This record gives sequence, structure tokens and C-alpha cells, in this order.
Amino acid sequence: MKPDKNPASGAVVRQAFLRSVPVMAGYIVLGIGFGILLRDAGYGVLWALAMSVLIYAGSMQYVGVSLLAGGASVLTAALTTVMVNARHLFYSISMIDRYRDAGKYKPYLIFALTDETYSLLCGGDGPEGRDGDLYRFLVSAFDQCYWVTGSVLGNILGAALPFSTAGVEFSMTALFVASFTQQWLDSRDHIPALTGLLGTLACLVVFGPDRFLIPAMLAITLTLTLLRPRLSGKGAAR
Repeated sequence: MKPDKNPASGAVVRQAFLRSVPVMAGYIVLGIGFGILLRDAGYGVLWALAMSVLIYAGSMQYVGVSLLAGGASVLTAALTTVMVNARHLFYSISMIDRYRDAGKYKPYLIFALTDETYSLLCGGDGPEGRDGDLYRFLVSAFDQCYWVTGSVLGNILGAALPFSTAGVEFSMTALFVASFTQQWLDSRDHIPALTGLLGTLACLVVFGPDRFLIPAMLAITLTLTLLRPRLSGKGAAR
């Protein structure tokens, strides 16, 4: 006789899937846009699959299409990747405590921490203990599956149907705005969100549109680090 399935694990899978649903539509649509751009640049479905499985960095994958099409050097690609994805170094700091004892899940959790997955997991509203590690792993895996599905589908559609790729890059900005709005609505404490907005606007004015990103991330991280005792106290008081 086969052993019964663990009902707790089934509940965690269901909870993780439902939590990831808001990202599903965005990632599939954005993945389709990436797949179309990649096909338009002359790269087929295996490229779309490999980039979405092994790189899995939405905005960088969009930029990567231009790098591939333009024949950029390895050094240029590396420096561009660091600049585009540098924000991950800053917001991932807040996940250290949650990921510290994740065991076998830790490598993938680190790899799969995108902006949207972070927005789903940073609230800490999932289960605790080992179920919490499984929950975060599943949310991350579901999100990547949506992205991979969209990328492959878009590449196939790009080969079969004529598409204009003008303006497709803006879809990433649209998803960032949607994720920010959802996080604002879900959270009672808007200090981190306001810190991000005001810090970014200040750095945009001071450093200009081409150089504001890294200073903004540093300013936001420093401010939130200084405010951490206050923010932690609010979380504990709820």
C-alpha cells in the first residue's frame, strides 16, 4: 500500500501557487515579449529556453538581446549585467535571515530571487519552519516556470506570426509598477516604499537618468538599515 501524501505539504503547494498567481499573468506576457524580441534578433527557441532557465533575469534578458544582436564583448556583457542587476545585492540583504537555514533549497532561492518574487516573499506571511522553506522554494519555482513558459511561447509565436517589437521593453517597467502597487496595498507600513520613492527621485535629480541607480540603491539601503530597529518594532507589535 502506498503511503498517504502529506496533507501539510499539499497545503503548502496550494498556498505557494495561489501566492504566485499575481505574477503569473505578468511573467507570461513579459516572457512572450522577450521571446518575440529574441526571435526578431535571429535566435531560436533553444536560446529562449536556455536564457530563461540559466539566466532568469527579466530586465537583463531584454538588454541581453541587444548585446547578442550587437556582438558585445564578454567584458561589456559582464559590466552591463552588474549595472542592471546591482539592485539585487541591496534588497536581497533583507532575505538573509529567512534564507539562512533553508538547507537544500538555499542555492535555488538565492538564484531565483527576482524583483517580483521578492515582493511576494518579503512580507513573511507564509508558513514557518521547514514548511516555510518549501513555500518560498515553490513560489520561486512557480514564478520561474511562468517566465520560461512565456519566453518559449513568445519565441514560437515570433516565428509563426508577424509582430512589431516597438515599445515591448516598457513591459518590464509596467510590471515593476504593478508589483509596487500590490506591495503597497498589502502592507500597513509604507515607510520602506516611501523611502524607495523619495530616495530614487532625489538621486535622479542629483545624478541624472544615466547614473542614479547605484546611488539610489545605496541611499535606500543605508536609510532602511538605520530604520531597521523601528521597522522591526512595528512588525513585532502587530
